Amino acid sequence: MRESKIEKTLKKSVEAKGGKCLKFVSPGMSGVPDRICLYPGGKIIFVETKAPNKKPRPLQEKRHNELRSLGFEVRVIDSEAEANEI
Repeated sequence: MRESKIEKTLKKSVEAKGGKCLKFVSPGMSGVPDRICLYPGGKIIFVETKAPNKKPRPLQEKRHNELRSLGFEVRVIDSEAEANEI
């Protein structure tokens, strides 16, 4: 399964719950998560999508930890089942 299919499933799942699932690109800062999921009530989850059994690169792990230290939830998913749980 391709990472792009997991991203599409994530987007549909978040939108079905009334949220928005935005592609996150940050010029000048590599390693940021792929998506920002915005939910009613102000909940924000950063999501890194990976192909099955793939792990984040060290720079991605660093960025995830930076976001977590600011109090944000960061999830790494590698399946459609996980995408549907977010």
